[in-house]
Amino acid sequence: MEIDSEDKTLEEELDDEDNNNNDNGDQLQNPKLRSDSDSDSDSEDESQQNQELKTLETELSSNPANYDSHAQYIKLLRKMGEIDKLKQAREAMNTVFPLSPDMWRDWAKDEASISGPEGFAGVEKIYDRGVFDYLSVSLWCDYLNFIQVHDPSVRECSPDGISKARNLFERALTAAGLHVAEGNKIWELYREFEQAVLHTIDENDIKAKEVQVQRIRNIFHRQLSVPLVNLRSTLLAYKAWEVEQGIVLDAQSSEVDGISSHLASAYQKAMEAYNARAQHEEQISMQNISDTEKIQNFMNYLKFEKSVGDPARVQVLYERAMADFPISIDLWLDYTRYLDRTLKVGNVLRDVYSRATKNCPWIGELWVQYMLSLERGRAPEKEISSVFEKSLQCTFSTIEEYLDLFLTRVHGLRRRIECGGEVNGVLDYSLIRETFQHASDYLSPHLKNTDGLLRLYAYWARLEMNLGKDLVAARRVWESLLKISGSTLEAWQGFIAMETESGHISEARSIYKRCFSKRFPGTGSEDICHSWLRFEEEFGTLEAFDHAIQKVTPRLEELKLYRIQQETKASTDQSEVSGKKIAREKRKGGSTATDKESPAKRQKQTAQTQKKGYEDKDQLQKYEVNEAQEAKIDLEKTDSAPDEKQMKGSDVVRTKGYTDQCTLFISNIHFKANSEDIRKFFSDVGGVASIRILHDRNTGKSRGLAYVDFVDDEHLAAAITKNKQLLFGKRLSIARSDPKQNRRDGRRVPREQAFASDRRRHNWESASKEYVDTHNASGSQEAPQTATLKSDDNIQFKGKNIFAVPRNVRTLGLSANKSKTVEEGDEKPKSNDEFRKMFIKE
Repeated sequence: MEIDSEDKTLEEELDDEDNNNNDNGDQLQNPKLRSDSDSDSDSEDESQQNQELKTLETELSSNPANYDSHAQYIKLLRKMGEIDKLKQAREAMNTVFPLSPDMWRDWAKDEASISGPEGFAGVEKIYDRGVFDYLSVSLWCDYLNFIQVHDPSVRECSPDGISKARNLFERALTAAGLHVAEGNKIWELYREFEQAVLHTIDENDIKAKEVQVQRIRNIFHRQLSVPLVNLRSTLLAYKAWEVEQGIVLDAQSSEVDGISSHLASAYQKAMEAYNARAQHEEQISMQNISDTEKIQNFMNYLKFEKSVGDPARVQVLYERAMADFPISIDLWLDYTRYLDRTLKVGNVLRDVYSRATKNCPWIGELWVQYMLSLERGRAPEKEISSVFEKSLQCTFSTIEEYLDLFLTRVHGLRRRIECGGEVNGVLDYSLIRETFQHASDYLSPHLKNTDGLLRLYAYWARLEMNLGKDLVAARRVWESLLKISGSTLEAWQGFIAMETESGHISEARSIYKRCFSKRFPGTGSEDICHSWLRFEEEFGTLEAFDHAIQKVTPRLEELKLYRIQQETKASTDQSEVSGKKIAREKRKGGSTATDKESPAKRQKQTAQTQKKGYEDKDQLQKYEVNEAQEAKIDLEKTDSAPDEKQMKGSDVVRTKGYTDQCTLFISNIHFKANSEDIRKFFSDVGGVASIRILHDRNTGKSRGLAYVDFVDDEHLAAAITKNKQLLFGKRLSIARSDPKQNRRDGRRVPREQAFASDRRRHNWESASKEYVDTHNASGSQEAPQTATLKSDDNIQFKGKNIFAVPRNVRTLGLSANKSKTVEEGDEKPKSNDEFRKMFIKE
């Protein structure tokens, strides 16, 4: 599509503006005006531009919220002269983002150059949309000039045209007439327009001329009473104009001599007001400062304007700040809060909130305040519903922001239904129920066992009872919550409170019977037991009270015993840690001689110690016994725990009825991980009965090993699938602990020795798997070589199967004078059991 040039003057104006505002050559190209050399140059870049265009189109189709891609796409289309695509691109961007004043100016000028006089209405609409997004005096001036030049009724000064222009000028003055730095431009254009109207009046129509002269005088008086830059120049222009009207004045003097006292007083006040603001104007116009400093300068200026107490001036200053910082969250929130407190004009608030949520759609508080503002302004339900639906399409940083939006929506519906304010009975309770159901579907997966979800469901159930008058529906709401957050004590208490307040005593009692034996965090289990007894005392019969005592007493004793055991264990653990700390301090005190040794000597001694390892059978058995004793202590501390499925708060939690058949052995655990971290790791699997983390007996620190018991094989099998998953950045090694394999000659190995054996077996199997995975990943087809053991202390391994024999442990049965490979006869470990037997004393 070619672009026609209908107006030479306009063409020249467009070229001048494009040269001034688009230093990078970002201007709409006109194929008719291109020279041959230009066309040849464009053809060379056409392929590259088309490729870039396709890339941007692909990116925008996948991510329409990419501001930079929109801007680059529009810039490229404008450069290529793709008129149809350019208009669509601008519309698409404006549906998501507000456009900058320069973008609106370019759009209006492009549209004017394409459509000519017949496209006047379309260009006018573009200008009208543009001045809505941001405060821009330059865009307002373009708009006013365009109307005066291209609107026939205005250009010919017809009554309708003059009225239209005056209305537009007043709009511009309302929006930007108080702009201290640039507002005088609009005032001057207004005066020039009225002067032009004066020249069109017939000389014989004295009355009409007098009316028009007084209109111009009033504009001067209004401008001179506003603190603006160049106010003295305006005074001189006014005096010169009055002289032209036959008034005797000293037009060269900038003093107020000769003008009316009323105007002189207004002018003096305006000058004082300007001088009070001059310093702030200078600070916000500084160029070589950071954005943070400039925003702070705006905030200081706003504080000053608020102290003066002129809401219109405060609003204009906020608009100036938003034009410079359109995505400043603090500024938008501060702006909207100020308008809510002071201005309270429905249309103004609606427009500001619309622009705020368009600039910062990711701030939930802005959407909440937007809906409240619409409700205060008695906006129709359709408009509020539309804003609510738009808010749910945004991405917020926290799930609580979505909860606030849903609750705000419900609050508004409740208030309007109770007041009966909606016309024609459009609102009914079904809208509230639908909103709650939507919120439940949207939020429940993310707010499980939280106060936020409890608040939502409790509110829902209360409205079902009080506003919906539906007890069955209210009970369904509570039952739904218990399915999601049944381990939350407050959920059960809320359900019970509703039934009790409604007088349904038997229903409340049945809920107590369902929940009194459940495990709740903290003292929740005891609290629900005592609550049941108080309930029966206040509402029940003596038989019901005795029955509750019979049920509750054993439960309270059980919980009391468990709490004593936990406190004893905590005290013992603290004593052990203190003892170990004292022992470490003593060892540090006796290490003076070692500290004096050179680093090289200490390194050599350490290497020799590690090299020697556990080289005789007695040493190895002693190490195993120590390890087994620690494991036995852990078991003795935990076997007496109460019969509960899940008990939190310590590194060892046991369940009565536990069997070794449902136990996992885990290694490579991060040392800072505790039992609660491991429980959360298996939370998606469930069924965790107990967790036992092994600690070093000297330091008390975790060894990175743990046993996890599950209530049944089904949960255990599901937990095994999490092998090699990350916990605190480390991949866990997870395998089933099977004590049946820890047998020797048909006899069961004691459990305390099974701990140590399980650990070595798991480490050996993990190393084997790691080697196989590495070998397969390398794609090598070479057969693995055997590992050779030498008879001296320095055990070395050759070949790839170094995992077959543990490091620094000499295989039993090899003499000091004879070396054998692993493959020779019975010396080769053929299974975990056989390898384990080499370390177990018969």
